[in-house]
Amino acid sequence: MDFVKIAQAAKRASLEIADLDEKVKNKALLRVARGLEEGKEELFEANRLDLESAKKLVEEGEISQSTFNRLKFDENKLRDVVKGIRDIAELPDPVNKKLLVRELDENLTLYKVSCPIGVLGIIFEARPDVIAQISSLAIKSSNAVILKGGKEAVNTNKKTMEIINKALEKVEGFPKNVLSQVFTREDVAKMLECDQYINLIIPRGGNRLVKFIKENTKIPVLGHADGICHIFVDKSADLSMAQRVVTDAKTQYPSACNSVETLLIHKDFPHTKELLASLELSDIKLISNPDSWAFEYGDKILAYKFVENTDEAIEHINTYGSGHTDSILTSDTENAEKFMNKVDSAGVYWNASTRFADGFRYGFGAEVGISTNKTHARGPVGLDGLTIYKYKLIGNGQIVGDYANGLKTFHHKDLPG
Repeated sequence: MDFVKIAQAAKRASLEIADLDEKVKNKALLRVARGLEEGKEELFEANRLDLESAKKLVEEGEISQSTFNRLKFDENKLRDVVKGIRDIAELPDPVNKKLLVRELDENLTLYKVSCPIGVLGIIFEARPDVIAQISSLAIKSSNAVILKGGKEAVNTNKKTMEIINKALEKVEGFPKNVLSQVFTREDVAKMLECDQYINLIIPRGGNRLVKFIKENTKIPVLGHADGICHIFVDKSADLSMAQRVVTDAKTQYPSACNSVETLLIHKDFPHTKELLASLELSDIKLISNPDSWAFEYGDKILAYKFVENTDEAIEHINTYGSGHTDSILTSDTENAEKFMNKVDSAGVYWNASTRFADGFRYGFGAEVGISTNKTHARGPVGLDGLTIYKYKLIGNGQIVGDYANGLKTFHHKDLPG
């Protein structure tokens, strides 16, 4: 089907789902979760085909090992996805929440109310679990979505969407064309031009992908380019804590965007040798003079640098970081508060691994991605990040002329929601 027709259908679907009853949405989510469980063998077989093809792509240098690592869709990943979908069904409906109620004058009341964004265009690489996560978030937030995954996971992506849409067909009252999928580069080019029907583009991938999208569309883009995350070990940091946190942040999932890439160590930290030795024992390759401090390794490689104080650590992070997630390890409350207030990132942590930057771990059920934007959504983007708001004004025949002529005056009284 021509992409414009797909976009037009998605636009119509977005208007239908905008006021869909929460009970229907939750029923749809639970049906999708069950469908994925029942269809798991087909899903795993499709993923096996993708993994076989991807091995050749790694050998030929077409994709990186870290990209290959993200491709696997197994029992553990399915369990997390299904739990995330069911968690989303339990969350409050993010649509039609009263964010402000203000009586402008007697019988003239203004409501600021959350509403869906509309049609989302999602372009992502590798991660086959993205389709289920984003589809479930779109359903709950009453948005329509058009997804374009990477060729390296095409079989898994097709099968996942097939299972999800079959499940939705069984839900009475659920609109058609809420979720759709495209596959070619030509479709991506048309998506980026389709500002008449698509309201927001969300890329999930590397720097090149995000940069290309931002430079080639008039549609607003939500996302992040790099995940250059830092941990600063202050001089008062506990050694055992530092060993555990830094090791987790680097090795728990090295190719993730919230994996730590640079370790900053206070020059007076008394346990530097022990810390670095323990990191090497965890198979982390340490680099003290990298070609660039603004580099995302996506592997068990960690750049490290000594700094004079907290201020220098903050300056380094704000200079070379990507605004994603950064952490300080310290027992000094004043330094911790300074760090969290002055580091200009979507996530700033105290005595915790950067790997906590995740919608599932934040209790969002899932996420459409991590945003380093400073617009309506920042950090892991869950349900609230997929809504915007509108103003509803309810009156009784009032006209502006009466207020302009002084016959009436506003009293602007805020009321409870």
